[in-house]
Amino acid sequence: MKPLTRPPLVDPFGRTISYLRISVTDRCDFRCVYCMSEDMTFLPRKDLLTLEELDRIASAFVARGTKKLRLTGGEPLVRRDIMSLFRSLSRHLTSGALEELTLTTNGSLLSRHAQELAGYGVRRVNVSLDTLDPDKFRAITRRGDLAVVLAGIAAARKAGIRVKINAVALKGVNDDEIEHLMLWAHGLNMDLTLIEVMPMGEIEAGRVDQYLPLSVVRGRLMDRYTLVDDPYRTGGPARYVRVKETGGLVGFITPLTHNFCESCNRVRLTCTGTLYMCLGQEDAADLRAPVRASPDDALLLRAMDEAIARKPKGHDFIIDRRHQRPAVGRHMSVTGG
Repeated sequence: MKPLTRPPLVDPFGRTISYLRISVTDRCDFRCVYCMSEDMTFLPRKDLLTLEELDRIASAFVARGTKKLRLTGGEPLVRRDIMSLFRSLSRHLTSGALEELTLTTNGSLLSRHAQELAGYGVRRVNVSLDTLDPDKFRAITRRGDLAVVLAGIAAARKAGIRVKINAVALKGVNDDEIEHLMLWAHGLNMDLTLIEVMPMGEIEAGRVDQYLPLSVVRGRLMDRYTLVDDPYRTGGPARYVRVKETGGLVGFITPLTHNFCESCNRVRLTCTGTLYMCLGQEDAADLRAPVRASPDDALLLRAMDEAIARKPKGHDFIIDRRHQRPAVGRHMSVTGG
């Protein structure tokens, strides 16, 4: 049944919700040290929304003005038959209702799916890659193979998909090679976005030991390069500079040192149908119940309205020696990267 058409979703602070991030699975073939515990307990498969239910909720958001859909995880490409969801959602690109269908991936399965993704209208992907050192990569991901990821990036570029590299800045781990990452990415006409560690979920390492403020990283880059503020936006929280010497962009996602909550146009749907109106708050809405309670979208749309009416102004992320526990208990892989 086609979703009812209603006015756009607008939160209490006048922000129109135009961007939905969907975690299609909490599972991943990596166990990155800042994201997951070594021995993760994943959700029972029976708790997950079906691909058809994910499509229905995403389509309801498109009917309410969402212009960008990003599929995330965990690792979205590990979900069985995930290409059928991309294929189905691509109809909104064809109709013009949706401006962008994209994904964030660790790149491990990109070689297998890049051509098909391009065929479904995916024009841009974010690949999470924190180092170009094979041994360090294995240590950070606990099981990843850098060569496989680099092959996936090459396959995506060959398929005509623009790749942006996402790197989490980790003190004492990759802080000495961020410049190298930037030069490598820009040399392949890929932009780089740097991300501060986010205090989400219990992990073995201490957040304060991982945390590297991006203000420090930016200062180091400014010592050697000319950084010019750039108006480029992707709909996400990154703020960009163009590096005069390379011509490429570097984005900074700074939920701790300088957040951009005032312009947040995003909400996040988990693979179980929980809608988080803010990444850093626990308040959430259950969209699975209304979807399963009725074959039409009236209950779903009402639940969406009620949820967006509670979207907060911003989050309360903080990392220091006095705040060792995560700001929120769920892992990033549950909420969606």
